[in-house]
Amino acid sequence: MSEDPPSGSPAVARPANRLLALSESERPQERALTLGIGKLADLELLALILRSGTRGHDVLTLAEKLLDEAGSLHALARWHETDFQRLKGIGRIKALQLCTVMEIVRRVLHAERLAPQNFKDPEDIHAYFRHRILGLDMEKCWVLTLNTRNRLQRCVELTSGTATQTLVRASEVIREVVRDSATAFIVAHNHPSGDPSPSSADNHITRRLKAAAEALDLKLHDHVILGDAAHDPLGLGFYSYRSAGLL
Repeated sequence: MSEDPPSGSPAVARPANRLLALSESERPQERALTLGIGKLADLELLALILRSGTRGHDVLTLAEKLLDEAGSLHALARWHETDFQRLKGIGRIKALQLCTVMEIVRRVLHAERLAPQNFKDPEDIHAYFRHRILGLDMEKCWVLTLNTRNRLQRCVELTSGTATQTLVRASEVIREVVRDSATAFIVAHNHPSGDPSPSSADNHITRRLKAAAEALDLKLHDHVILGDAAHDPLGLGFYSYRSAGLL
């Protein structure tokens, strides 16, 4: 626990330019060259991306404001150009640079999931989609067609809706499954709020999907609602109809 400074003690002033106040060896670029990128703090990584500050806002202060506003680098991945531009010192070009970096991160992480997947449980499904839903502010619905060993044949984005709902018909899902000559399939959609708790509409479409699959001797392996563990009452970050005993 820190102590209060003695009454009348002068306040410690922060340097007008934090970057220039550092010795050359302590600056992010020099530390990256000497120690490697992996040794840098989140603040320093952001400072390297931004490259420079603006009048009255040195690059370290600007990076710190970004982290303070978002809460973490992970949260920054959900930001859009207008979100970045809310901060004084970040114009359209810097906002575009940041959005570009976040999009590259999303694509790289998703590419790791492109190899054939074996979906044994809802955790596998959540892991496959975790990076794809990062930053999405609207509901999307996907169908994953599977072979007899529950290995992924194809992932298709069926619909893209609003911040609160996406409309999907059972016939659209079944059409994609039949097109791939698949024996089973998984349906997944995200809740941008982060809370994966099912709605009455989610329950309704799941019943329709189950009935349509049974009529054609197909297996609906699962319907998974994707969210965020931090906003999930159960702390999982997803809801599985199969795990809930409803499939």
